[in-house]
Amino acid sequence: MIENGGTIAALPMYDWPERHAEVDAQWATISDVLRQHGIAAPVHLARGVGDLLDFWKIPDLLFSQTCWGPMEQGLDQYVQVVGQQNYDGIEGGAGAFYSSAIVMRRKDAGGFQAVKAPEGDEAVLPIEAMRGLRLAYNVPDSMSGIIGLSRDLEAAGAGADIFDALVETGGHRGSIRAVAGDRADLAAIDCMSWALAQLYEPAAHQLVVVGWTAKRKGLPFITSNGSSGLIVSALRSALQAARLSA
Repeated sequence: MIENGGTIAALPMYDWPERHAEVDAQWATISDVLRQHGIAAPVHLARGVGDLLDFWKIPDLLFSQTCWGPMEQGLDQYVQVVGQQNYDGIEGGAGAFYSSAIVMRRKDAGGFQAVKAPEGDEAVLPIEAMRGLRLAYNVPDSMSGIIGLSRDLEAAGAGADIFDALVETGGHRGSIRAVAGDRADLAAIDCMSWALAQLYEPAAHQLVVVGWTAKRKGLPFITSNGSSGLIVSALRSALQAARLSA
């Protein structure tokens, strides 16, 4: 028996062009497991889906990945969580939890040496060095790019008003390029994106890590709220088979 669910799947959050083949292989594993459970699954991932918030809300969503920022702001009414990204082996990550690297231009970082991610959950914030600078961030509802950092600053008795300007870039890679290109002075980049940038983004080599946000739950994998219990269970099995879920 074939279980009919959503017909669209996408993994947009870490699907950098250099990783398309790797991400396609992950989806091949996931979709094979779904078919073994009798669930129809698309052969190919969707790319270039436009506005992600609108995309995640479509009833035909079988599988995707989002951020806890949008989930806190109402996306949870449209989707259900089926797993959490595993960040083991990534500096700044631990199981289902991640933090963001706070990066500045190396030549402007003064006496800062690269700051290693703390073993605990706490933030490491060079507040005085950040004061009066321009913060690049990906999108306003990003937990890793701006919300988490703002909360950490508030917990330390400061706030996002320590920055001279906020520069929206549309993505973590864009924020890295904005800082390297002197269109902003610092950015908070989630640890997985920072690891990818060190492999694939030349601008990352002009930057240095000067701090870290606190650890928080990482990016959740989701399916439409209309997906059946069978689909949810099969997706969880598939994520384990693909070694993606913590």
